[in-house]
Amino acid sequence: MSDLRFDGRVAIVTGAGGGLGRQHALLLASRGAKVVVNDVGGSVAGEGRDAGPAETVAQEIRDHGGEAVADTHSVATPDGGEAIVRTGLDAFGRVDILVNNAGILRDALFEDLTLELLEPVLDVHVNALFHVTRPAWRIMRDQGYGRVVNTTSAVGLLGSPRKSNYGTAKAGVAGLTRVLALEGAGHGIKANAIAPIAATRMLTQHLGDTADGRPRHDAATTAMMDAVVGSLDPALVSPVVAFLAHEDCPVTGEIYTAGAGQVARFFTGRTRGYHHPALSMEDVRDHLAEIRDETGYTVPDGPGEEIAQLLRVIAVQSQRATE
Repeated sequence: MSDLRFDGRVAIVTGAGGGLGRQHALLLASRGAKVVVNDVGGSVAGEGRDAGPAETVAQEIRDHGGEAVADTHSVATPDGGEAIVRTGLDAFGRVDILVNNAGILRDALFEDLTLELLEPVLDVHVNALFHVTRPAWRIMRDQGYGRVVNTTSAVGLLGSPRKSNYGTAKAGVAGLTRVLALEGAGHGIKANAIAPIAATRMLTQHLGDTADGRPRHDAATTAMMDAVVGSLDPALVSPVVAFLAHEDCPVTGEIYTAGAGQVARFFTGRTRGYHHPALSMEDVRDHLAEIRDETGYTVPDGPGEEIAQLLRVIAVQSQRATE
């Protein structure tokens, strides 16, 4: 079979000045895509600005025979989002692919969380998806084609201490991805999400010492993590992102986790549960094991399918009651 390519396609990758975003941009460009390399050049906490990282990656692409332009607008504002998409239009005349990769960390225990630690994280991870995706979406809708790849995290799907802001944001990304998939279905637009596991600045900060210099983990755990991190090359996540961004991608509204060359799917399942037409607190207590039993779980396509499953249970119970 022939190699998958992106000839004639234009991709925007946010947060592409280093780490995962850089690898995404390099891979897309190596397969023929024209790339907008967006990055404000700030710290892991989102502080400061530097045009160097975006331009360095764009030049790296050009040095290898690809086409790329640097963009340093912030994803965290509506004007910034519009400007990023405008960069793609001005440089290449269209936008086909959007990889929402930009992110920051401002970790704290929930009890210590302040607005200064909360709002910037929500701005970059959640609000930014609206700021950048909406202008790109209008273009994709009008041309009848588009691919959106969002970046969620296991933190948003499974939780992690000291990351209430980040976890909330990443759970929002997963929910928005599902909605985009449904709304884009009639316009040739597919939206999926990636939950990456890679050795990046964000992971290094997560594994390192706390802000006051205390180690986050004991020595044995730290040594084990250091050994694992060595295999978490960000470049091993990018093939999944690129496939989800390709016109041959058959799926939409799904979440894939990728790290160290391994790919798997995250999904939300619903147990068969327990039903009683006059449900009481005691029923919940007495049948909790049945409620939680994952045997025969289903994966509803959406709220409508979940309600349909409930109605089927009610219908069966009603039929039994009349027999």
